[in-house]
Amino acid sequence: MKFSENWLRSHIPSSLSHDELVRTLTAIGLEVEEVTPLGESLEGVVVAEIVSAEPHPEADRLQVCSVAFGGAEPVQIVCGAPNARVGLKTALATVGAVLPGDFKIKPAKLRGVESFGMLCSGKELGIDEGAAGIIEFPSDAPVGASLASYLSLPDSSIEIKLTPNRADCFGVRGIAYDVAAATRGAVSEFDSSSVAATSDAVRAIALNAGAAAPRYVGRVITGLTAGAVTPIWMQESLRRSGIRPLSFLVDVTQYVMMELGQPMHAFDNDKLQGEVGVRMSRRGEKLQLLDGREVELDDTFLAITDNDAPIALAGIMGGELSKVTDATTNVFLEAAHFAPANIMGQGRKFGLHTDASHRFERGVDPELPVAAIERATALILEVAGGSAGPVVDVALNDTLPKPREITLRQSRLNDVLGVAVADDEVTKILASLGLSPERTENGWKVTAPTRRFDLEIEADLIEEVARIYGYDTIPTTLPHGSAPLHAPTESIVPSSALRRQLAARDYRENINYAFVDAELLATWKTDATHHVAIANPLSAELAVMRPMLLPGLASAASRNLARQQSRVRFFELGNVFTPSGASASITDAVVSLKDNGPVHTQRIAAVAAGSRGSEQWNGKSVPVDFFAVKGDLESLAAMSGVTLVFENQALPFAHPGRSAIVKLSDGTVIGWVGQLHPSLADEMEIDTPIYGFEVDLAPLTLKAARAGDGSISKFPSVRRDLAFVLPQERQWSAVRSTIANVAGPLLKELVLFDQYQGKGVEDGHKSLAIGLVLQDASRTLTDADVDEVVSKVIDAMASEQGASIRS
Repeated sequence: MKFSENWLRSHIPSSLSHDELVRTLTAIGLEVEEVTPLGESLEGVVVAEIVSAEPHPEADRLQVCSVAFGGAEPVQIVCGAPNARVGLKTALATVGAVLPGDFKIKPAKLRGVESFGMLCSGKELGIDEGAAGIIEFPSDAPVGASLASYLSLPDSSIEIKLTPNRADCFGVRGIAYDVAAATRGAVSEFDSSSVAATSDAVRAIALNAGAAAPRYVGRVITGLTAGAVTPIWMQESLRRSGIRPLSFLVDVTQYVMMELGQPMHAFDNDKLQGEVGVRMSRRGEKLQLLDGREVELDDTFLAITDNDAPIALAGIMGGELSKVTDATTNVFLEAAHFAPANIMGQGRKFGLHTDASHRFERGVDPELPVAAIERATALILEVAGGSAGPVVDVALNDTLPKPREITLRQSRLNDVLGVAVADDEVTKILASLGLSPERTENGWKVTAPTRRFDLEIEADLIEEVARIYGYDTIPTTLPHGSAPLHAPTESIVPSSALRRQLAARDYRENINYAFVDAELLATWKTDATHHVAIANPLSAELAVMRPMLLPGLASAASRNLARQQSRVRFFELGNVFTPSGASASITDAVVSLKDNGPVHTQRIAAVAAGSRGSEQWNGKSVPVDFFAVKGDLESLAAMSGVTLVFENQALPFAHPGRSAIVKLSDGTVIGWVGQLHPSLADEMEIDTPIYGFEVDLAPLTLKAARAGDGSISKFPSVRRDLAFVLPQERQWSAVRSTIANVAGPLLKELVLFDQYQGKGVEDGHKSLAIGLVLQDASRTLTDADVDEVVSKVIDAMASEQGASIRS
């Protein structure tokens, strides 16, 4: 928010110096980002008029001008500005004047012609950096008047950084309220009295968008002169606020918006055909905007209509077909209140971000539209004449925001601030902020004005008292007392340990946005019913809350591989989001939705591409494969003692033969591991096989058994190796389960150390070489004990897996 210091001071009489005002603004939370001094040291610069202009005899681009400046005789000035012309009133720096930058004006000869002064541009005067040509004043500018006096200089352009909750300070008067509170002063009286109607011209208004547009105020002004020149004081106020004056009617609406914070729009009344309405747009409707573009609407926009045809995007931008011009004689002024949720992000769909949308997205006082209409009417009638019709105020009162009553406890205020603020001081602060405080037995009851959308709870009032009382007046104290120590539980593996484990296996942690592109998720063929769309996305590429971690990791891998990184190993631990009532499982295809908020589920995921290990001088590079990534995942499971079961199941984004879903021993699906489908890799411009996993975090952090739960046997173990021939389709997880079930507690370890297919093994079959490590905690096992277990294993493998001992 940029504004003129003099404009602010016109609303808050104060003895604060310039530097004190700047410090006060920052101290109360309106952080000053930039201060630009304007019009300093302009002694000797006056308003002047060019009375004649002749071509320079020796230079095509120069003119020899005779300039009246209030002296006895005009002075001769050589000027090269293209807009210098007879009758133009402009600024003259007389001989002896010193312009910004210590530029001294002296008599000079330009191509043999004497020049006694300089006609100045706004840039040379230090008041308009973007100016081209010499400055132009209205025809009624007083010749000979001091420029500083005429333009109310010196001044400063102050730019403050507003947090999104302070929408009330997007107008100079809103800032004045805060400054008045900080200085224990009061804002100046503001003339918002009604302008009497002098004609019966009206235009009907209809509200058909419910709570999205609960108030719309309009007024017809007839017989005005739209081509009137914007008064210089208004031009300068806008220019110093970062807004370039365009035409009188547009300048008035901009001025009122900057003064009060209420966006407005002016329609050419003669271009309107019937009733003006507000409704939701219809998909496929088209509208030509003021910037000349034609846009196609969907059904999420608020539209201003004329006879039900869209003529403007509510709260964003007006339309080309109903705009005012210098030929306009009858105007329809409008000011409205729109619900912030219905304006948020809408302009960005068309690459628009306007002053109006910036304010409506954050919230505009619903009581301002009438005051804004009256203020704009008074300004128009004063300068451009005309007759004003009655104000038409249509409101859905039940849906308009209402003033909120909030209770502030004195004890809570003192506890939070750590200092006792005098009761009278608190009352004065609250009153100066316009909160209408009433004393109660335990503190205060206040009524938050409708302009303060940010005041909802007691903590908000405490913050108000603190910032106006002054953070620098609150003593700095260190916290004291004993901090309880909590020993880490042995039943949980901390997430930091999982991070360290993956880092030790040469993965690097990523932190990706929790928002992703819906098109990226479509590439991954995720179920759209799992998606949680964001109502006000930062951009189209960040419009959906992520249902998986892998798309973000794979995208990061793609960017790195495209930048000469041949080996990529990334992991991320973070939340994924699904609609309430929808399972967060990575394998679910259909969900049932409810109207509650999204569900957060913590997951851990990793991707790897390139070689297994870093480049070495004595080793052959081995590419990463399914088993390498599966081993990384199993190393995480080993930290908590969880047994993982892998089952081949093709997911839409996965390679059908090199991936598996991950289950717990009880059959609960917790994730996926494997290679991304080659077609997906191609779409992501990844030209090397990329593997990864994504699993729920919770099962990996809950320890199945703590070290020391079972004693270490002092008796020797016995190992027996068996080679089975079994059908090709039999999975190792099923084989392992069969052996573990029949071997019982004597089985301490099961090792698969070879797989063979080929000569000597029947087609459609494979040979698995398995090592059984047996041990008892109370005695040394005999051959008979071991043979009994081996026999049970052979029988179970034959009956359950169709396996036989390989001869």
